Amino acid sequence: MARSIRKKESAGSIAFTVANSTLLILIALACLLPFVNVIASSFASTQEVVAKKFILFPTTFSLDAYRYILSTPTIFKSLAVSIGVTLVGTLVSMALTALMAYGLSRKYLYGRNAINFIVVFSMLFSGGMIPTFLVVKSLGLIDSYWSLILPVAINAFNLIIMRNFFQALPDSLEESAKMDGCNDFGVFFKIMLPLALPSIATISLFYGVAYWNTYMNAIMYITDSVKWPIQVLLRQIVIVSSGMQAESTSVDVVPPAQTIKMAVIVIATVPMLIAYPFVQKHFVKGALLGSVKG
Repeated sequence: MARSIRKKESAGSIAFTVANSTLLILIALACLLPFVNVIASSFASTQEVVAKKFILFPTTFSLDAYRYILSTPTIFKSLAVSIGVTLVGTLVSMALTALMAYGLSRKYLYGRNAINFIVVFSMLFSGGMIPTFLVVKSLGLIDSYWSLILPVAINAFNLIIMRNFFQALPDSLEESAKMDGCNDFGVFFKIMLPLALPSIATISLFYGVAYWNTYMNAIMYITDSVKWPIQVLLRQIVIVSSGMQAESTSVDVVPPAQTIKMAVIVIATVPMLIAYPFVQKHFVKGALLGSVKG
């Protein structure tokens, strides 16, 4: 009797594993195939892109779209701008977020509840585009790279995740450090930050992706095209290529606008895909640890 029950349970477990694995594989393919299509289309020839709606592997390999994009003189300047804004912005955001999150996680901080309420309130309501633009203009940040960093330096959602992470750490750590002569900054830099590395890695990825994809702020605050980040320049390339394609009499002169769009997506996405594996091992752990307590 016991053997038959174990056999039935074993059969049910195997069936569940197979069904679950099949479902997950189908979901993964549904997410992966469109991206494969984007990459394949960016390397496909003009004739193949025009003839086929969906490409998984180009029959004729072509670099025309990438040659066209990289022929733009300011492409490398825009890449440097985006890399610089991403690195500096992530560093500034993490410094401000970690300091504020640690302060708000301390129960003895005067006015802590009021500040926490303001943080949550800012997630639901904001001043809007025009008031924000007026503030940036009054600070003299128009046409400055700092206009891409300072207005979005602290994200309320990321702040709450890190605050919850610090709250989850035992109070005895701080008490022991202070008994050994550490002040608040010593506790923060020597005790709390080393323990917060998973959360820091996770939130740094969030900030890095946000800064790399900076678009609306650059459109509003950067008027000098030389200072455009890569996302704005790529948008301009797509617009110009679409116009040229519409006016061109020969499809061989300029790659199809669709091919250029695909190449633009690849160029805009690949840097983040390269960076992700370095923080992936901390990603799930950091996100979960920051959401256990609140």
